[in-house]
Amino acid sequence: MSGETADRLGRADLHVHTWASDGTDSVVDVLEHVEAEGFLDLIGITDHERIDAALAGRALAGDRGLRVTVVVGEEITTRGGHLLGLFLEQRVPPWKSLEWSIEAIHDQGGIAIPTHPFVPLHLCAQSWSLRRLLLSDNPAVRPDTIETFNPTALGKWGHARSQRFAREYGLAFVGNSDAHIKTAVASAWTTFPGRTPDDFRAAIAARTTQDHGAFHGSIGQVGVYTRQLRKYARDFRAETGGRIRRDGTGRDHGYPGGTQRPPRYRAE
Repeated sequence: MSGETADRLGRADLHVHTWASDGTDSVVDVLEHVEAEGFLDLIGITDHERIDAALAGRALAGDRGLRVTVVVGEEITTRGGHLLGLFLEQRVPPWKSLEWSIEAIHDQGGIAIPTHPFVPLHLCAQSWSLRRLLLSDNPAVRPDTIETFNPTALGKWGHARSQRFAREYGLAFVGNSDAHIKTAVASAWTTFPGRTPDDFRAAIAARTTQDHGAFHGSIGQVGVYTRQLRKYARDFRAETGGRIRRDGTGRDHGYPGGTQRPPRYRAE
């Protein structure tokens, strides 16, 4: 961006969904939008229960020489709530315990961040379980931090408690958009000293991050739900058509090669 100083803080939004799960824009469209905006240094592609789109996004960003760096992630459904795994190379399977899933992320050298916590729903980690893990004698099962700013309806509900909890336990503050449409990317973000993935990881450990953002309006979220319904209908038609034709294709996962079965990135 013009007028920026070389020593400004880095900016990261590490919770973004694409066509590969319940997002409403392709990996290609998300990356093109982020690159055109020029605001973020890091973007995490974190589709539900899969990392193929994130791996494709990282390769695509490298092939195109984009300035934004893609962090490979996954939003994992655990029995104790949704969990972000960042800096992954292998998928973490869903429906395990929160404790098991955090340890599986750490086994890969990744960062584990419970998303939109403290909302009284099965999708959200609760204070008692996070407190137990943070106080565990086993460092491998401790979450690295929690998502302290999530601009969605779930995040707004638990926002105040997330902030208090992070202060109480000395956790890093992390803001993520939880975007399901490209225009919502960077509606919440994290600042950190430096610009690189390694800088971000160091900032989480040193508690030198800060969260930022604005909550979504309900009308905008209804619009996203409408787009999701259209996407699901399109996906169903594509899956059905591929099975009828038996041509090895299915729904589009949003990257070159994403209609193949199995989906696999194809360099442009």
